[in-house]
Amino acid sequence: MTAPLYLDHLASTPLDPEVLDAMRAWLDPAAVGNPHAARHRPGWRAAEAIEAARAEVAALVGARPGEILFTGGATEANNLALLGGTPEGWPVIASATEHPSVLACLPELAARGHRTATLPVGPDGTADLAALETLLAGRPALVSLMAANNEIGTIQPLAEAARICVTAGALLHTDAVQILSTGAVDVRALDLAFLSLSGHKLYGPMGIGALFVREGAALRPLLLGGGQQQGRRAGTLPTALCVGLGAACSIARQRRSADAQRLAALRERLFQALQQALPGLRRNGSADHGLPGCLNVSVPGLDAADLLLDLPELALSTGSACSTGSPEPSHVLRAIGLAPEEAHGSLRFGLGRGTTEADIDRAATRLVAAIRARGRG
Repeated sequence: MTAPLYLDHLASTPLDPEVLDAMRAWLDPAAVGNPHAARHRPGWRAAEAIEAARAEVAALVGARPGEILFTGGATEANNLALLGGTPEGWPVIASATEHPSVLACLPELAARGHRTATLPVGPDGTADLAALETLLAGRPALVSLMAANNEIGTIQPLAEAARICVTAGALLHTDAVQILSTGAVDVRALDLAFLSLSGHKLYGPMGIGALFVREGAALRPLLLGGGQQQGRRAGTLPTALCVGLGAACSIARQRRSADAQRLAALRERLFQALQQALPGLRRNGSADHGLPGCLNVSVPGLDAADLLLDLPELALSTGSACSTGSPEPSHVLRAIGLAPEEAHGSLRFGLGRGTTEADIDRAATRLVAAIRARGRG
């Protein structure tokens, strides 16, 4: 059976062959060694490999190696930033379109006595910065604003948000998971307190992520144990996964600009093909400030989930992979003003390094035919 055409890179990217090569030596049984075992050479070698990987992760975001904590993924990194990095008594503000791993922290923070607020977004998903100024009103708070949205691709005005936060004495956290394979985020230039990233959105391995913690920022650990990573995140680090994340970050630094240019052209090719064939097609997100590899569209009267059952040869999404199975419309699409029926008629395309023009043309042709067969378009 032929493998489906993969157009869901926003959910997960395939492992880059160079990353696999870098990891392979640490998957060999001969590479045994706990990186926290400081009394023998196998432990030293593993620790050295992890520190080299930490330096690569730091270089990707303009940080110092000592400011990088390895985590089990971006969900843990986001939880650690909000639940561990919010100073006692401070309010917490998160945009309405944040990843569920951020938004789910708000009730827990409220239960701990923190005031929480949701920052509204405009019709294209851009955060309302005037509302942010009002919510802060010169008071310190922890603000969580993702760099780019995982469903509609909107890239947030982080530089402007950072200036507002600095003026108010607030701490800024950004979930940078989606942007780093095609765009740059400099933690120094933005004066960020925290930044989260994930291996499997960078053509690296699943099960590994990282949190940048600005030097001097207080952080209460969520995991307790052996005091690893300066006591801020307990647990034995997986050498192969850390090495893989480091390699993925190194590759991303080298090719993100070229990847961004190529993917933006493919995204527009796909949009134009769909727009010409499907009257009433709506583009969700920002056309001018969006991820190069993301296209989210709504088709009037369409049930996107049912449509995908007719298209086993295409691997794409109706929304975030983290909300798959939920009967509720996407919180992101609702936040930008879509009615429930419009949200249910939305498709998300995630293009990646392996996507070609032929893939785009094949996907558009097959999708249009399936939609017309249902009496739409």
